[in-house]
Amino acid sequence: MDKREREKLEDVLNKIQNTQSGMLGGLYGDFFGSGSNTGSKSSFDSRLDSSPVKTQGGMNISSGTEDPLADAKNALNEFNTKVNEASANGVRPATKDKVSDSEEADVKNEEPKEPEEDPMETLDKLIGLDTIKSDVKELTNFVKIQKTRKDAGLKSVPVSLHLVFTGNPGTGKTTVARIISKLYKNIGVLSKGQLVETDRSGLVAGYVGQTAIKTQELIKKAMGGVLFIDEAYALSQKDDAFGQEAIDTILKAMEDHRDDLVVIVAGYTEPMEKFINSNPGLKSRFNKYIEFPDYTIDELMDIFDMNCKKYDYVIEDDTKQHVKELISQRKLASNGNFANAREIRNLFEEIITNQASRIAGIEDLKPEDMMKITNDDLFDKTGDADKKDEPAPSKSNDVNDDIDEKNGNNENSK
Repeated sequence: MDKREREKLEDVLNKIQNTQSGMLGGLYGDFFGSGSNTGSKSSFDSRLDSSPVKTQGGMNISSGTEDPLADAKNALNEFNTKVNEASANGVRPATKDKVSDSEEADVKNEEPKEPEEDPMETLDKLIGLDTIKSDVKELTNFVKIQKTRKDAGLKSVPVSLHLVFTGNPGTGKTTVARIISKLYKNIGVLSKGQLVETDRSGLVAGYVGQTAIKTQELIKKAMGGVLFIDEAYALSQKDDAFGQEAIDTILKAMEDHRDDLVVIVAGYTEPMEKFINSNPGLKSRFNKYIEFPDYTIDELMDIFDMNCKKYDYVIEDDTKQHVKELISQRKLASNGNFANAREIRNLFEEIITNQASRIAGIEDLKPEDMMKITNDDLFDKTGDADKKDEPAPSKSNDVNDDIDEKNGNNENSK
């Protein structure tokens, strides 16, 4: 072989080696070792200089053949064999190792999830709502039996799963809707059981044609579960083309996906009745109503106690009676628009904020100090301090007299 042919062959082999090393060197760092080839001859260069020779990977290259290119091909084949053997013995790409380690770490660090509570048990634990609990159980049992009949090859009575929830705010409509979505999943009429909550603003867009797209996106999220539309009557207003577009899109989805989509509409009783009766399509698809009554004063007090226990607060018996009277006072002043559980939540937050202001100056603050709610926490003392020229606010006993005078024995009225 003359010098020119030798140089040409050497150039080809160098290119092959660089290509192989470039593709595989980074992936199989453990195979190639930590050393660098910079400044030294490659194994293929050694093949040209002497015979036989051991390459860095341990391959034997012999000069027994007359065709140098054939020798080079044999060397490359042996090199690939070594790579495959190394991979089989546990040498993996570095990038894959990193991803795998990360995934394994995520699995190890992930806290075990607590098993979900049975939705029927969750329903039973709700304060009050006895009629609602009975209605939901009756509906669930009926749907379950109809599905079982269908699975057994028997004829089943067509039943609409869509519901109308009516009542004032804070009466548990969203909570019950979430429970129903899980109940429906458990008996197999829904595939996922999630609740997607929205109102007019989440369905209606600002331009013609966009409302349908926006509504369809929410429907897509709710597929396999429940689409809960609060204050749904806001979609049906005079000369409201956008609201009507949303209604039409929802009705079509209810028809197209009747086996895996439930729609629950909710709102005040009278506006909801007008809303359903305003459209024949709505009236034909929503034929099951569940009325959510206002909580009684005793039930509202139970909700307040529940919040105290949930967040580690202890309320004195005397203070508890005053809280009950405050609840009565707020309900009387609401003129029929009392927010029920939401109002109790607001009252609870007001009281614990007052408590925080009261105990903030205590130097040696003990856990029992941070837990206890007293009569002093029922009023905002910081706000009163600024009213120098005004008479002091009524004491809780005065408030009690006013409430007794106005409310009498009407604490359990709805």
